Amino acid sequence: MVAKILHFDCFSGISGDMVLGALVDVGACPQSIISGVQSLGIPVQLSFEKTRKNNICATQAIVETTLETKHRYLHQIESIIDQAQIPTRAKSLAKDIFRKLGEAEAKVHGMPLDKIHFHEVGAADSITDIVGAAIGITYLDISHFSSRSVPTGHGSIRCEHGVMPIPAPATAILLEGVPIASSHISKELTTPTGAAILTTLVGDWRETFDMKLTKVGCGAGTMDLPGQANILRVFLGESQKPQNTDTITLLETNLDDISPELVAYCMEELLVAGALDVYAKPVMMKKNRPGLILGVICKSEDTSVLENKIFSETGTFGIRKQTLQRVKLERESIKVTTRFGEIAAKKGWDYSGHGIITPEYEDCARVARLNKIPLREVYSEVNLQIEKSKPSQE
Repeated sequence: MVAKILHFDCFSGISGDMVLGALVDVGACPQSIISGVQSLGIPVQLSFEKTRKNNICATQAIVETTLETKHRYLHQIESIIDQAQIPTRAKSLAKDIFRKLGEAEAKVHGMPLDKIHFHEVGAADSITDIVGAAIGITYLDISHFSSRSVPTGHGSIRCEHGVMPIPAPATAILLEGVPIASSHISKELTTPTGAAILTTLVGDWRETFDMKLTKVGCGAGTMDLPGQANILRVFLGESQKPQNTDTITLLETNLDDISPELVAYCMEELLVAGALDVYAKPVMMKKNRPGLILGVICKSEDTSVLENKIFSETGTFGIRKQTLQRVKLERESIKVTTRFGEIAAKKGWDYSGHGIITPEYEDCARVARLNKIPLREVYSEVNLQIEKSKPSQE
């Protein structure tokens, strides 16, 4: 297993179909995406073909659908996604993208999220683009995403709200905090769907990528632009980052004359005061006295506060101090969709390819109490869904 990075080189903007084409061009299985889209039960046909834009070869996603006039609310779109035969990770990602879209629309209209109906972006072609992209990303098993600055184009477009300047209102909100690139093209280069996919995935904005490059993919847009190829390039590769390390401080003291209740209280107070971790282990001390070693792992800048807390709460006469180097996994908080609803988990990985996902105890305990079931049953369900979400090797 290799930790993968995908960099979006959206020099000509980004749309949902461009993302789909680029993912297939860089190695995602087209049949997996097509089969997943077919399982949505919406009136759409998806195919992929090679094309050229300004003589640059690219893959084009072709979405054929009947004209829909009905609008869909977020819960209706989520229901469509939930019943689809696609990996759990893809479902979760697709729903995250739609939620980001919904939040932008809600801000545009000044309405609650549950009252927002999706018009253009709730149509079958947009659902296809978003769910298809989620399937492709899951298939490629990408760990990290980055992107260059995003050109929106300029001019105006006609939408359900009439003639609007570029970028469209929802697109502009989605791109808040994102570096924007200038463009001489008087067209809508970045669509709301493209912006939602990009900003849901990317938190690392850089003009050039940082990786060992393994493959380049190109997704074609529908427009032909003057003087440039209307394509989305993506770079797939492996991270060249070294191990993720930092420096921590270990504080330890021996205790043989203190109530266990006071030790428990002290440990709680140390965590509140900023300790990264606290532990106590039994030892035999001088004069054959049973005692405890109280240990505190902390950042160096928190040492003084935590030392004072140990002295005041335990009455110890001395604390040993060591500076240590720590190797740690990159990590992020995620949600795992289960039959009990979404449950928090922690995802960790390093740049040699090692990865792990572990359920969060507090959230699992909450679900167990709410449903009056054993905690181990919740853990089993979360781990089962994690296994199901792993990409197929077929």
